[in-house]
Amino acid sequence: MDHAPVSSRLARGGKAVYGAPLGILMLEAAFPRIPGDMGNAATWPFPVLYRVVKGASPERVVLQGAAGLLPDFLDAAAELVAQGAEAITTNCGFLALFQQELAAHVRVPVATSSLIQVPWVQATLPPGKRVGVITVSRGSLTPRHLAAAGVPLDIPCVGTEGGREFFRVLIKAEAQDMDVALAARDILDAGRELVAAHPEVGAIVLECTNMPPYAHALREVLGLPVFDIYSLVTWLHAGLRPRDFGPPADRGTCLGL
Repeated sequence: MDHAPVSSRLARGGKAVYGAPLGILMLEAAFPRIPGDMGNAATWPFPVLYRVVKGASPERVVLQGAAGLLPDFLDAAAELVAQGAEAITTNCGFLALFQQELAAHVRVPVATSSLIQVPWVQATLPPGKRVGVITVSRGSLTPRHLAAAGVPLDIPCVGTEGGREFFRVLIKAEAQDMDVALAARDILDAGRELVAAHPEVGAIVLECTNMPPYAHALREVLGLPVFDIYSLVTWLHAGLRPRDFGPPADRGTCLGL
């Protein structure tokens, strides 16, 4: 009896982990990672790989400019790529400082900071409107950070240093528990301050990767588009794993046959 030929399919190896093409470099911190936070794995609609960079506390990265930490981040990124990551991101927008070095080291796409969205968002706005930024620490966001992310140095920007909860818990590590309602109020107050001082703001980019849980409320209060690390990472993942829409209706025409 003749048997129909069986098509050959070659499964390629070489990695330790499959099905999680995105690697996230994490700061070493103990505050709660609520849903929407980058460090909560349930935030993502796809699997991710995590690597905690020892010694990279939020205070050291944000307030001290990540001094001396570049080798540790390069090593951790390389470990993620060796494990199976096809792209790398980080859970602190201030790591824009390492964008070029990380990309050159691992040779895969790297998106260190939510701030790299600023030029894209600006391109969508009508004349006379500008992107505004809410950051965890305005005093620590230097021209070096902005230039590394391609952000104009005169961009409207406010921080959360004057708040009651968000900065105190996340950056100063004064507590491991966090009052989420107070943290939300800090973000909303910063948003109101931003648009009051800069009425030309037509969209907001959240620098801090711990701010996405509050993006929806901020959008409702201000009535402006809000972009954050969640919008950046889901965009990046969409390129790593484009949606399969099935075969075209006319496959032969599409393939040039």
